[in-house]
Amino acid sequence: MPAKPLRKLTPLGLAQVVFLDDGFLGQRIRTNRNVTLPIAYRRCKETGRIDAFRMDWKPPMPNPPHKFWDSDVAKWVEAAAYDLATHPQSERRKRLDAVVNLIASAQQSDGYLNVHYTIVEPEKRWTNVRDNHELYCAGHLMEAAVAHYRTTGSRKMLDVLGRYADHIASVFGRGEGQKRGYCGHPEIELALVKMYRATGERKYLDLAKYLVDERGQQPHFYDAEAAARGEDPRADSPQCWQSLQAHKPVREQNEVVGHAVRAMYLHSGMADVAMETGDAGLMAACRKLWDNVATRKMYITGGVGSHNTGEAMGANYELPNETAYAETCASIGLVLFARRMLEAHADAKYADVIERALYNGILSGVSLSGDKFFYSNPLAVNGCYKPEGRRHQDVRQEWFNVSCCPTNVIRLLASLGEYVYSTADNALYVHLYASGTATTELAGRTVSLKQQTDYPWDGQVALTVRVDRPGAFSLMLRIPAWCRRYKLTVNGKGFAAPVARGYARITRKWSDGDQVRLVLEMPVERVVANPAVPDNVGKVALQRGPIVYCLEQCDHAAPVPSISLPDKAKLTARRVRLLGGCVVIEGAATAVSPADWKGNLYRPYREVQTKKIRFRAVPYSLWANRRPGAMTVWLARQ
Repeated sequence: MPAKPLRKLTPLGLAQVVFLDDGFLGQRIRTNRNVTLPIAYRRCKETGRIDAFRMDWKPPMPNPPHKFWDSDVAKWVEAAAYDLATHPQSERRKRLDAVVNLIASAQQSDGYLNVHYTIVEPEKRWTNVRDNHELYCAGHLMEAAVAHYRTTGSRKMLDVLGRYADHIASVFGRGEGQKRGYCGHPEIELALVKMYRATGERKYLDLAKYLVDERGQQPHFYDAEAAARGEDPRADSPQCWQSLQAHKPVREQNEVVGHAVRAMYLHSGMADVAMETGDAGLMAACRKLWDNVATRKMYITGGVGSHNTGEAMGANYELPNETAYAETCASIGLVLFARRMLEAHADAKYADVIERALYNGILSGVSLSGDKFFYSNPLAVNGCYKPEGRRHQDVRQEWFNVSCCPTNVIRLLASLGEYVYSTADNALYVHLYASGTATTELAGRTVSLKQQTDYPWDGQVALTVRVDRPGAFSLMLRIPAWCRRYKLTVNGKGFAAPVARGYARITRKWSDGDQVRLVLEMPVERVVANPAVPDNVGKVALQRGPIVYCLEQCDHAAPVPSISLPDKAKLTARRVRLLGGCVVIEGAATAVSPADWKGNLYRPYREVQTKKIRFRAVPYSLWANRRPGAMTVWLARQ
């Protein structure tokens, strides 16, 4: 008898959730729809990514389709489908269907679907799954197919990717003549689980489980694959295995290592497989890995990945600021992992990380205007050189040759409705606070919830409950970990709700129009890092509510790296028109005077002159939307 699935929460679907355009998240989602999505399509068109599926490239023509181009187009399809779920529009539907038809036309007779390995290097198909992204691209195409099916009801792309999944299952496995392999860049594991949930076909879940279970087994597949290519498998095996999270079987891994994005996608797939198969041992491994990344390897902004070289995780507590990798995709991957752990455990600590990463390390990856991007998201830009000899760009870029981040941002923002609410056991959970509405069924009755809030700038959340007939159920409101004090009222009267796993439970018989008010106090907080983080010893960061702040050079005459914050300085938060209308933090600080150094590199501390200055801190997610210059999250304490 199969084990019982481990999922505790079921998220509301996109069509059930509507964001108001005047809310903070609603504004960013609207910009994503009207600006970023069209830009991503245009860039994919201009660079040849979309037209590559016409399969008409031939050598020696220029611009051969790259190994990972398929994934960029797939993420655009996924994002466009998500957006149509809440904002149907005929012209956008036509554009989406045209791309889907083009992708479908590229499928080979045996089910294979990869542009590069069909027309550029057909002889190398499935010869290097460690490095060459075939299974990664397949995973993103599968996610796009599920999104397209869920939004449109059309099975066209879903059936195409089902045939591709069947082909992959015939190539990889433990049967005679099969390759005992798995992807170098995880992604397909979670995608196959989505295919299973969309179709009910167990074979997709079985393939995902195989890919998770086979990883890191001995004899090592990547060595056998390298030897088959005529390469020396001993050249970089141990380092390579760890970089790809294949150094040991996944159930034996207890530290998040290697390439940051790959790690987050792998652990997300592990959690999916564990939830659907009821594999308690695999879920225990997910919890160990989660605890490692959340308590030892996560930046205050929700970024992960300490090294630009290898785009990799660092050692425990290795969180350098200026050389931080913290790729936008890695923060998105962390959110994907957190969402699955939230669904499995119904514990607000996972939603807290979703919020931290979303409001800081992810939104920093795209400009307010929606047309420029960051790939990595450091916590300081001081003009110093990184180890590889290049400076971090303190201005956003219009696109990247490796365009995973822009296309990843558009699909996350388009799917945010799935992160706000969940249901379970006659209860409606509220994970994130944002102006809008949600509608669902609870115990046979229709329940709607309207949120009105200026969150994250203000901690007041007004909720109106609408029901088609009175009835009892629980409303579960997340009390964020950053909140020290809060007030809760129901129909104007104080309500003492029990709090468990970070959620305040309001259980009562609800009538149509009942009013709930949650007030989360949002004082400015000075935050310090664990003293085991060497880069932040003696430093302090500023946070208010879920928002992490930084200092930008354009707001200060003194060099930002020279500014120190006295422990007793009064800090004031106020709303300004700056950067779309945000809350800034202001106060008194000190700065080292550059005068009188007379060319000296070092001086006795007693001779150093400081001056009092006023400083302004802005939300980290909004930096680099004005003039370029130095920036820092962490300030020296004084």
